[in-house]
Amino acid sequence: MTSVSSAALTNAMRYQQMRMQADLVKATKESSTGKVADVGLALGGRTAQSVTFSRDLDRLNVVIDSNGLVAARLSSTQTSLGQLSTVAQTFLSSLTTASSGDNSDSLTQSNGQTTIQQLASILNTSVNGEYLFAGTNTDVKPINDFTAAGSPAKAAFDASFVAKFGFAPDDPAAADITAAQMDDFITNDVTPQFLGAGWQTNMSNATDQQIVSRIALNETTATSTSANSDGIKKLAMAAAMVSSLMSTNISQAAKGTIVSRSELLVGEALSGIGQVQSETGIVQKRVSDASDRMKTQVDLFERHILDLEAVDPAEAATRVANLTQQIENSFALTARLQQLSLLNYLT
Repeated sequence: MTSVSSAALTNAMRYQQMRMQADLVKATKESSTGKVADVGLALGGRTAQSVTFSRDLDRLNVVIDSNGLVAARLSSTQTSLGQLSTVAQTFLSSLTTASSGDNSDSLTQSNGQTTIQQLASILNTSVNGEYLFAGTNTDVKPINDFTAAGSPAKAAFDASFVAKFGFAPDDPAAADITAAQMDDFITNDVTPQFLGAGWQTNMSNATDQQIVSRIALNETTATSTSANSDGIKKLAMAAAMVSSLMSTNISQAAKGTIVSRSELLVGEALSGIGQVQSETGIVQKRVSDASDRMKTQVDLFERHILDLEAVDPAEAATRVANLTQQIENSFALTARLQQLSLLNYLT
């Protein structure tokens, strides 16, 4: 009696519906992704090969995404270096005019102050919350503003002047400072503050060590720039001297020494900044080339994975349609079977 009862027929149909619904889920997934729903079941012993390809593909995509961030940082660095070069060139023009006597001391001093303020502003540029010129210390501003109130670098500069000459630059006695004395002061007192240990003591919070990024699975390179490069130090030194001393009481001969030494420093700074721009450009090219190579590898891996896991889209769509129709028919039959009743038959 059980094998011919309406309950048995209904339960059999319900079981068949569950199987068809499970098959429909797989067929729908295969139709939408173009790949087999169960890789292990479909590939058997070749599953390990597919898993290896997928793992390598994921690693390549991670590095490519990382290279996108690196490229953005390098591009911003190049922009900032270009701005620094423009600032240095403008300052050099001002010094050249001053050396010919066409600029007033106050105007030259103002140009020096503007230069060192612009220097700090550019070097403290950040991208995505990371300072471009901080080396590996990316969460701290790399440069202190020399002109800010309480600046340790300015305090050290003023103290060294007083220690050298015995009076402040605004003292009337400063008018007796000779060109040779000023040259000695610049060489032995100012230079260590900017080109020696004083730079990182008073001016810079950046590290000499640069960020090293993996730009390919087997290739790494330095992808950042530090504010501790010689070109930047020399530009800061020249601007600091001019902004601090050109409007004071020191003699014209001493001021002439400041201008001539600053011209040499800014010229060397421009060369140094240009070198950093060139090195950054080389890294940009390496990152771009590495990304292009990896994108080619990604295409190859995707093709191999598709060869292993791909399904015929037309066949998958047909299976989805057939299973959908069968399930609908099954529901209809189940509904009719549930309406069967011995009482209805007898009546």
